[in-house]
Amino acid sequence: MVADQGGQQQEVREQGADAVELEYRPTVGDLTSALRARRGVSKAGRRQWWVLGAFVVLFALQIASLMAGRSAAPAPPLIGMFVYLLLIVVSPWLQARQVYRFAERQGIFRATVTDAGVVVTTDNTTTSVNWVAQPRYRETRDAFVMLSPDKNAVGFTVLPKRAVRSPGDVGRLRAILDRNTTRIGSEPSPAHS
Repeated sequence: MVADQGGQQQEVREQGADAVELEYRPTVGDLTSALRARRGVSKAGRRQWWVLGAFVVLFALQIASLMAGRSAAPAPPLIGMFVYLLLIVVSPWLQARQVYRFAERQGIFRATVTDAGVVVTTDNTTTSVNWVAQPRYRETRDAFVMLSPDKNAVGFTVLPKRAVRSPGDVGRLRAILDRNTTRIGSEPSPAHS
């Protein structure tokens, strides 16, 4: 989920004054939200939606043809379109269940976010992520998702809003991310601001 950035960990801890601390156990919902956010910025994710759009157009043409009295396409292609749609919708949840199995074994996650980067500590690991490794983020209703700069956003870190120590920390966390990374297509919720 995150990449180790070595000496960055000490620097992040030393900047405690502006630090936002989170403590949580990841849930399938957290990971599903992150994977959906990641899909929205990855090249592969955008390609899935284009293919889905083409299928919707073909399906509409088939319905129009059927209503005009012409014969429609045989059932297998229509069933294939429906199955593809279903897979597009549920694939983040299926992937999140797989990632959750790993995350669950890590125990409680404690994240410290400062202007130097992010340190995530679990019962088994400590990982530091500097802003170069994940220079962009997307805000969802329930989390901040930091993303790597590659075209498919392979690396990501999830910072659930429910994990902050006080409600005002959500705004402070957003401010740190805005200062050090680039926000891409957010869906902020007024309830979490």
